[in-house]
Amino acid sequence: MAAVPDPMIPIPYRIQTVQRETDDTFTLTLTAASSEQIAPFQAGQFNMLYIFGVGEVPISISGDPSTPEKLVHTTRAVGTVTQAMQKLKPGNVIGIRGPFGSHWPLEEARGNDVVVIAGGIGLAPLRPVLYTLVKYRERFGKVVLLYGSRTPEDILFRRELEKWRQRFDMEVYITVDRATGNWRGNVGVVTKLIPRAPFDPYSCVAMVCGPEIMMYYSVLSLRDQGVPTESIYISMERNMKCAIGFCGHCQYGPAFICKDGPVFRFDQVEHLFNKREI
Repeated sequence: MAAVPDPMIPIPYRIQTVQRETDDTFTLTLTAASSEQIAPFQAGQFNMLYIFGVGEVPISISGDPSTPEKLVHTTRAVGTVTQAMQKLKPGNVIGIRGPFGSHWPLEEARGNDVVVIAGGIGLAPLRPVLYTLVKYRERFGKVVLLYGSRTPEDILFRRELEKWRQRFDMEVYITVDRATGNWRGNVGVVTKLIPRAPFDPYSCVAMVCGPEIMMYYSVLSLRDQGVPTESIYISMERNMKCAIGFCGHCQYGPAFICKDGPVFRFDQVEHLFNKREI
C-alpha cells in the first residue's frame, strides 16, 4: 500500500509565470518541481503556499480544475509572506500543501440557474467555478456573474471577463464603487446588480465571495429576491495556519474554516456570521 503523503510537508513547485493583475494583486502559475505533486483540486479549495525562510499563507486556487497539473493562485500583497511572494521570479521554487477544505456545490447546482457574485479579489476563488460552468455549460440553467470592484483599475482578469461577456449563454455584469478615467459602466456596490440579474430565484444556486460585509448584504439582497437561504453559499478565509484543524486559529464557532470551509452553505453559519467576537 502506498504511503499517504504527510499533509504538513510542503511539496516543491516551480514558478512558471508571475502575472501582475493590478497594483497590489498578482497571479502565480506553478508546476511540480519533481515527480511528486499534490492531488487534483475542486473549485473553492485552497492551498498553503510556503516561501522558504519567510513563512506560509493560505490562498484559494484560481485556476482550472480540469488542468490540476498547473496550479494558479491569485492574491494581494498585503502581508510579509505575500509581499515576499510578489518578488519571486519564474524558475523560483516554493512549497505547496493541499488541496484543503470544502468546495463550491457545482454538482448540486446541475439543472439550476447559477448566480456567481464576487467582490474585489473574491473573484479569484470563484474563477474555477466559471471555468467549470463554461466547460459543462449544458448542465446548468442561466449563468449570471455579478462582479464588483473598487475602481476600474482594480478589476481582475479583464481578458477573461471580456470573453465571458461576449458569450451568448452567460450574463456578466460589472460595477465599480468609484468611476475613474473613461469608465462608462455601472457605478455602485455589487448588491445593486442583484435585482436586475435575470435568474429564477426559486431554482438557482448562488455562490458569493468577497469582503464579509459585501457577502452579508449580498445574502440579504438575494433573499429579498426570493432565493432560499439554503441555496446560498459563501466562502471565507480567516486566520488559517495549519489547514488541517490542529492549531485552532481558524475556529468559527463549532467549525474550523480550514476543514469545514472555506465554502459554507449560508444557513449553516448564519448565526455566527458578521459577529465581531467570532
